[in-house]
Amino acid sequence: MGDVPFIPLNNGVTIPQLGFGVYRIAPGQTEQAVLAAFEAGYRHIDTAQRYGNEKQVGRALARSGLSRDAVFLTTKLDVDRHGRREAIRELEKSLGRLGTDHVDLYLIHWPEPGADRYVETWTGFEEVLADGRARAIGVSNFTRAHLQRLAAESTTIPAVNQVECHPLFARTRLREFHRLQGIETEAWGPLGQGGPLLAEAEVVRLAHEYGRSPAQIVLRWHVQLGNIVCAKSTRPERMRQNISVVDFALDDADMHVLTALDVGEHRGPDLDHCPGPTGRLRRVARRVPGARRAVRAARALRSR
Repeated sequence: MGDVPFIPLNNGVTIPQLGFGVYRIAPGQTEQAVLAAFEAGYRHIDTAQRYGNEKQVGRALARSGLSRDAVFLTTKLDVDRHGRREAIRELEKSLGRLGTDHVDLYLIHWPEPGADRYVETWTGFEEVLADGRARAIGVSNFTRAHLQRLAAESTTIPAVNQVECHPLFARTRLREFHRLQGIETEAWGPLGQGGPLLAEAEVVRLAHEYGRSPAQIVLRWHVQLGNIVCAKSTRPERMRQNISVVDFALDDADMHVLTALDVGEHRGPDLDHCPGPTGRLRRVARRVPGARRAVRAARALRSR
């Protein structure tokens, strides 16, 4: 791992701060992409049931020659499989696809407030934590209100909340709430999902001043904030570039410049208006012409 920092979670497990995400990498490309990520130095891989590529991540791990203990694996419970029993059963399926007897971090991918089963689901997560099938458990796309309800109705504080976070959507208040609760912030879409962030004048200026790429400037901002961050690429040279952000530092003034870019601009779904379950829609889509397109659109909104 070289000098990639490790962050201690609230149960003592440590996680590499820089990871490799496989969101929207096609299954046919995933195995080779993960092998290239291992070659670049990554030892933290983030996948999910919804991504459809857990099996390929497992194949890459098996082919890599790395020991299981050398790699930190995260997966996530799919959004339409909530419930205590479902959480346990679905993890077993994920473990089979990944070819391992445990994951290092298991996340509820979405709170699904319309279904109102995330607290029940969390009890299943606590069970797999207790029996070792997950070394740490956490959540993804949870708001402060969702986290407060978990705290009031369960005994385990999530180790991580994985949320959209980047300089245009810096999540300052949520990150501070996480800090006070002992929850680590993990950023998805850390580069603004390839949108206007990397072309922002201040990002480009800092990239020139530091002799780095705009992506490296933004990833370094995350590192210095203390965020866990998983960037995605299928290009080995970009993978190496993204992990090479531990040998320089932004000064305080430049950190403030980047944080000041925050305009509350989320590029993914708004966490305060989470899309509801789509199971009933899928059943309807089998019978109603044109409904399949609507279901695909709803699923796309929730795919992250």
